[in-house]
Amino acid sequence: MRISRWLADRWVMGVALLVLAYLSLPIMVVAGLSFNRPASRLSYDFNEFTLDNWTHPCATSDMCDAVVRSVQIGFIATVVSTVLGTLMAFALVRHRFRGRSGINLLIFLPMATPELVMGTSLLALFVWSDNQLRAIFGFGVPQGFWTIVIAHVMFCVSFVVVTVKARLAGMDRRLEEAAMDLYASEWQTFRRITLPLVLPGILAAALLAFSLSFDDFIITNFNAGTTVTFPMYVWGAAQRGIPPQVNVIGTAMFVIALLLVGASSLRGRRARRAALTAPAVGAGTAKSRP
Repeated sequence: MRISRWLADRWVMGVALLVLAYLSLPIMVVAGLSFNRPASRLSYDFNEFTLDNWTHPCATSDMCDAVVRSVQIGFIATVVSTVLGTLMAFALVRHRFRGRSGINLLIFLPMATPELVMGTSLLALFVWSDNQLRAIFGFGVPQGFWTIVIAHVMFCVSFVVVTVKARLAGMDRRLEEAAMDLYASEWQTFRRITLPLVLPGILAAALLAFSLSFDDFIITNFNAGTTVTFPMYVWGAAQRGIPPQVNVIGTAMFVIALLLVGASSLRGRRARRAALTAPAVGAGTAKSRP
């Protein structure tokens, strides 16, 4: 009876742990292969343990150039999409205006549209724009770094809006009202109450946008021109043998993302505690005034 009761109380947690282990299995394999010295470039079997892959991650200069280029594109696309998406989320949650429901529907279209359709549509748009600019002004915008950035911003904005909206919808507006009742200005309320509470959602949206941008292949392949990003390098290297340093880059990106999520979660907890205690402290101070 004790065993059955123990299992009944913890079977949900057990199933959750099994699902997490299943989802983490590919990551564990990649992390293990990052310490492997393969017998040949076409072999994926674990042959010999080595640290050379981590001590010399740039064994091929083309791969490191592609990684740096993907990081640059991801950083620019993340900053732009996070700013635009956060402003849109605040407007959709905090304000009522004509066309609000239609905008909510349009936000989900880039998320629901297949990447193949979006990639070909953006390709047609960039080619048409380049031809028109060359015909009118004598110069165009060739496909390359900046066309990839524009394409990534277009599909990352939707994910940022949805993530920040979820955070805003779950936030207690009474905390802001209490701060303003204690003579805080709108800017002080936003800086000390609203922003700390929404910041974990913004950071989560930024991390999601960077991951989507760094990982994208289909849309990038249509609009890259001669620019090679890290996913495109991996796709091309698969035909002649993927170097083991690719596993190092994948493992490092996962560890960095995990650390950022942990730091954001810890900061969010501290911000919530500070926001919950701030009105009470202010109320005590207000009552003590003559």
